[in-house]
Amino acid sequence: MVSFVFVTCLVLGLVSSTTAFPAYGSLAGLSQDELDRIIPTLQAREPASLPPPMKFNGTKLVNDAQHPWKPLKPGDIRGPCPGLNTLASHGYLPRNGIASPSQIIGAVQEGYNMDPSFATFVTYLGHISNGNQVTDLLSIGGKSHGTGPDPSSPAPVSGLSTHSTFEGDASLTRGDAFFGDNHSFNGTLFNEFVDFSNKFGGGKYNLTVAGELRYHRIQQSIASNPNFSFVAPRYNTAYTESVFLINFFVDGRHYDGQLDLEVARGFFQDMRMPHDFHRAPKPIGGDGFELVEAARPIQPGRNVRGVNSYTPDPTSPKLTEFCKVYENFVNKTVLTFYPKPTGALRKALKINLGRLYDALNKVNGPGCTQLFPYGK
Repeated sequence: MVSFVFVTCLVLGLVSSTTAFPAYGSLAGLSQDELDRIIPTLQAREPASLPPPMKFNGTKLVNDAQHPWKPLKPGDIRGPCPGLNTLASHGYLPRNGIASPSQIIGAVQEGYNMDPSFATFVTYLGHISNGNQVTDLLSIGGKSHGTGPDPSSPAPVSGLSTHSTFEGDASLTRGDAFFGDNHSFNGTLFNEFVDFSNKFGGGKYNLTVAGELRYHRIQQSIASNPNFSFVAPRYNTAYTESVFLINFFVDGRHYDGQLDLEVARGFFQDMRMPHDFHRAPKPIGGDGFELVEAARPIQPGRNVRGVNSYTPDPTSPKLTEFCKVYENFVNKTVLTFYPKPTGALRKALKINLGRLYDALNKVNGPGCTQLFPYGK
């Protein structure tokens, strides 16, 4: 479950009133007259079908000839998630950083061998929070005209860089939103990543390092960020992202839980897979997150009176309380953003919330009560 305002886009091709606009073209940089002509053509569409299971789900070469790394073009969007950034830079996702949930779910399976149910769950958490439900498009970074016209306020439709919905404080290599940039690679934080890996991991990033570094970053934010918040869903995504690096950035042919630091830098800073990189040998999700939390436990909470005023929040779901995470998300996030949806928006939300719940049942096992805020 894995911060939010980034770049604008530049036009990728010549556009005229008689030219069909490409499905994932960029819109920023156009005149208002051009936008007024193009935006209405981005029609409402039902959420795309989920991708079928992969025919082969073992390890294989993924930095291949069909998915070469390419540098960003003007207007390409990237955000706080190095995994998605890298998939876009290798063409597993549209290279401009605007994708449908179905594309993201397919890409994380193909590129990293992420478990399909886990992929569906985390993707729809992000999409329902920050994507355009009507056009079925999500920016992997900041807000973009490329996702189409926004539903009515208060829905943010602001991309995965949006702070305190899907993204949050105490990232391993991104700064807190309070300090101004929550999406760009932070070299100072990466140097800490290296230092902790040398001290606790013998020069590699592993679960031991993850436990120590995660706690360290929390304490840093408590001491420096007066607005620091560490409640669900960020409480949950923080521990999950700590193990993503081990589960998805280690070559599948040498899957030993030890992440090479130069490989890590390539993903974090350059958004690039190593040469001859192979994905995980079997489908995997957030395995190991509970071990990271157990190494240095801390209750969900926030700074309430400036820095160094961290106060536990007993209403926030804890790490393995998946049903409460789901209930909290629907009752607080979704109903706040979409209090009275109608028409195509309401229909899309019902479909997307159903997919979120179905994925939760597969990840967590049956037992959570399904919520129907907009009817069955």
